[in-house]
Amino acid sequence: MDRMTTAYDTSVYDNTSAYDAPVVLDRREGPYGEVVLRRHGELLQIIANGCFLMDTSDGRSERLLVDAARDALDSRPETGVLPDVLIGGLGVGFSLAHAAADPRWGRITVVEREPAIVEWHRSGPLSALSAAALADPRTDIVKTDLVAFVNETCATFDALCLDIDNGPDWTVTDSNETLYSQAGLASCARVLRPGGVLAVWSAQPSPEFERTLWNAGFQQVRTEEIPVARGVPDVVHLAVRPG
Repeated sequence: MDRMTTAYDTSVYDNTSAYDAPVVLDRREGPYGEVVLRRHGELLQIIANGCFLMDTSDGRSERLLVDAARDALDSRPETGVLPDVLIGGLGVGFSLAHAAADPRWGRITVVEREPAIVEWHRSGPLSALSAAALADPRTDIVKTDLVAFVNETCATFDALCLDIDNGPDWTVTDSNETLYSQAGLASCARVLRPGGVLAVWSAQPSPEFERTLWNAGFQQVRTEEIPVARGVPDVVHLAVRPG
């Protein structure tokens, strides 16, 4: 899924026609600008301030984001306690639904700053994807900005799965850039328990971000690629907070 597509390039989806016009289902002015939910053929799409964020065409990379973090935790000593995960960005719900389908996760906290997206999941068109996950007693939705959350929360987690931008090099809003800085990553490390895993989705590899992860004190930094229909692969950047 090539998320670096603009909102006006509708020809990249295999199961829609280039001549089918997207239909706007809802348009809101949120706290960070305009957010739009569209239907294009069988797909649902989320657009923020004219920038294509994601759609329901695939979900492989969002699932890998969660699985890669969970697999990285397997190397830790067994404690008998299920690991807690923070998912940054609700999006179309693929990451949440996948985490909730895995009994190996404990508490699942999702931080989403756009009230409209939360509503589309609770009672709108996206509810078909996330209803079971939202009903899971492990799930908690926190409606706030992720950057503010990691800077201010007292909670800690075993894994952070972040998917709020097209990647560290293409942020949805300028304020998100601080999350990928050395200071922002220090905040991420603060809410991770020793040996915890940070997983960051990106539409393209970012060697600069890998260097920043190392400089911020993370270990076992690596990048996993996910093939897409066209263009460069999606990737998940992975790093571990020292134990």
